[in-house]
Amino acid sequence: MTFRTPTNLPYVETPLVKSAELSKICDVYLKCEFTQPSGSFKSRGLGHLIQKSLEEAQSLNKKIHLFTSSGGNAGLAASTAGSFYNLPCTVVLPITTKLRMKEKIERTGAEVIIQGKHWGEADEFLRNEIIAKVDLNEIVPIYCHPFDHELIWEGHSTMIDEIVYQIPESKISKIKGIVCSVGGGGLYNGVVRGLIKNGLEIPVLAVETENAPTLHSAIEAGKVVYLSDVKTVATSLASPYISSKSLENSKAHPTHSILITDNNSLEGVVSFANHHNIIVEPACGASIFAADNLSLLEKAFGKLSKDDIVIVIACGGSATTYGDIVKYQKILIDEHK
Repeated sequence: MTFRTPTNLPYVETPLVKSAELSKICDVYLKCEFTQPSGSFKSRGLGHLIQKSLEEAQSLNKKIHLFTSSGGNAGLAASTAGSFYNLPCTVVLPITTKLRMKEKIERTGAEVIIQGKHWGEADEFLRNEIIAKVDLNEIVPIYCHPFDHELIWEGHSTMIDEIVYQIPESKISKIKGIVCSVGGGGLYNGVVRGLIKNGLEIPVLAVETENAPTLHSAIEAGKVVYLSDVKTVATSLASPYISSKSLENSKAHPTHSILITDNNSLEGVVSFANHHNIIVEPACGASIFAADNLSLLEKAFGKLSKDDIVIVIACGGSATTYGDIVKYQKILIDEHK
């Protein structure tokens, strides 16, 4: 049966586009999640979580208020969904969040509070100091975790449903792998869930930066590891931990975890802007870099030929500007002097 994303949701069906620039050895397709209403794949998971939570909360005949903490993109996705449903939304951001993201979230009508040195502290403040003080007799609080929730993964999995019908049925067997960036694991969990749902054993190349190795560290340790210090230019990947479901998925589904440098992720951003005229965040640039590196692809997916297909989840992100691209180019030029 053909899958189509309904139009009455706070997220949309996104294009699957072949990239001539990346298709050097095999066909590389981009799942263009940067076209979501919030500018990133987060619209799927957060939008689905809010939609389902709203269906339950409406029967209580109380005011409904959305609450989330975020490094930026999850907050923007939640506030964009809040605007879609005409719901008030409070977003707590850490001090590391760019002013650009704060202003974008505020323009959706949400209340923004700056608190904490990183996302973990922002989330703790939200839960303990804001949600805990809500008058439950008057308000139903909907807490939107940025990545660690079954409904979020279910929402993200819809991109795989779309891919399955966007790729001709005769070519599904030619898909050798999917490349995605990993921070807290929400996107990765959604991709794996979507593949399992559609009966596909397609391997996943999970890309992280060396400064935020949440999944890689968990796989090595055999348990979830909490990172004490997470400082990476790919700020949207800067979660202090991976979801336990991600570790479980890495054992149950073919997964190849790799680490790249911060500058590698900048290379991905700059090349994507130059070749596709689209600006994405370093978190997305990480996957673009990996997809443009044949040795990384073949180490994960085996020998590739011209008829094979690799799909990159171009997850997007709204924090990067043209000015940032100029700075990134200078950093990369200086590195190679």
